[in-house]
Amino acid sequence: MGAQVRVYKRRIKSVTATKKITKAMEMISASRIVKAQRQVDASTPYANELTRAVTAVATGSNTRHPLTTEVERPTRAAVLLITSDRGLAGGYSSNAIKAAEQLTERLTAEGKEVLPYIVGRKGVAYYSFRGRAVTKSWTGFTDNPTYADAKTVAGPLIEAVTTETAEGGVDELHIIFTEFVSMMTQTPVDVRLLPLSIDEATEHAEKTGAGKDQILPLFDFEPSAEEVLDALLPRYVESRIYNALLQSAASKHAATRRAMKSATDNAEELIKSLTRLANAARQADITQEISEIVGGASALADATAGSD
Repeated sequence: MGAQVRVYKRRIKSVTATKKITKAMEMISASRIVKAQRQVDASTPYANELTRAVTAVATGSNTRHPLTTEVERPTRAAVLLITSDRGLAGGYSSNAIKAAEQLTERLTAEGKEVLPYIVGRKGVAYYSFRGRAVTKSWTGFTDNPTYADAKTVAGPLIEAVTTETAEGGVDELHIIFTEFVSMMTQTPVDVRLLPLSIDEATEHAEKTGAGKDQILPLFDFEPSAEEVLDALLPRYVESRIYNALLQSAASKHAATRRAMKSATDNAEELIKSLTRLANAARQADITQEISEIVGGASALADATAGSD
């Protein structure tokens, strides 16, 4: 067998091994999507209803509170970016980072100092490589987040929101995550969590069906509206962050499945192409060997005839 054929055989063997790996990763991601979708479906109604409850409290009271009060001249904003701990997910993390860059530019243009909070090693690596300061980061749970992880992330953010700006606090809280629309569509979105905009909250509730054709009742607050808002603030932030983490996890698994399917298909095409090249090289070797045999036999015949 010729040297060229051996090279093609080695490449085919290598690509076949890669194909097995990508196919296995595709199947693993497909199985994880089902669980992630169920978690998203289970958490979304709670987050929507809690947003509706907060909206009701906000519209029913005149209390100044970080949850609902717009600062006249906001100067600092916290931005929570959710990315992945792992790669092999196409443009999942890079699209979220791009959305964060656009939001940062917009907030900076408005004269606000941006404090980045990062979830996921990909986002941390992006900021670290560029020498940018990160206020706080979390890694290790992006594939399968729990409510405890959401509480861990929400803690420093709630503290920043409830702290005066002069003492290191922030006036606004934004979150960037990848919304799971379908198996084929995942969209990076940025949402301002705090202060809660009543119009935006109502629109969000109507969009998700939580507030459709519903009229908010009047409330009496005990012991006070401020204490009710204090109790609702951490639960509201935690539930929204938890839902965003779940949406991002489902989006990441879908992106990985799509990327691995594409890699598997490309490996199959490459194997077919290399097989054709190997067959052509083998046929060329056979043709050359036949030509050499025929040439040798002809030369031997000529030599025998000359001796006679």
